[in-house]
Amino acid sequence: MSQSNAPDEPTAAEAAAAAARAGCAAGTPPVDNGPMTHAILRVARLHRMLAGQLLRRLGLHPMQELVMMQLWRHGPQRQSDLAALLGSDAATMTRTVRRLEHAGFVRRSPSTTDRRVTIITPTSASLALRDEVERVWSEMERSVTEGLTADEREAAIETLARIEERLARATARNAPCGGGGDRDRPADGS
Repeated sequence: MSQSNAPDEPTAAEAAAAAARAGCAAGTPPVDNGPMTHAILRVARLHRMLAGQLLRRLGLHPMQELVMMQLWRHGPQRQSDLAALLGSDAATMTRTVRRLEHAGFVRRSPSTTDRRVTIITPTSASLALRDEVERVWSEMERSVTEGLTADEREAAIETLARIEERLARATARNAPCGGGGDRDRPADGS
């Protein structure tokens, strides 16, 4: 992909500023308190928007491709395992699987050993999507990393992993049942 400096094309900085303005106009107003949280919100929103645009071409919605990728990679799985693996609640996973089944990409069937368990299997029709989904993910990765050096990409991944770890701990602490309260808080108060 070549970079063009044509006068009518925005620079990367101008595009980022426009995206930030679009985020503010679309319900994420600038905040003085919590600049990191606001930045994460903007990035997550734009990432999901791009994923939605690219996946829509395939007839998929965000998260449906994650379900399919797991099924293609690991074969038939329990619906509850997919929900846990992808960090989804049971109701959301049920809706996602139902939509995929309606589109002809998965088949639901009761487990042969436990009738309460639903097994999700990718259909042969879904295999035609696999290359397209992988292309979408490659395009998203290029969009995210374009213009970053290898060191910047590595640093971003490490920083995001640390942020994810802290958010996971905070989520567990604040869960209504079994959250653990302050006893799960590290000694350094973070």
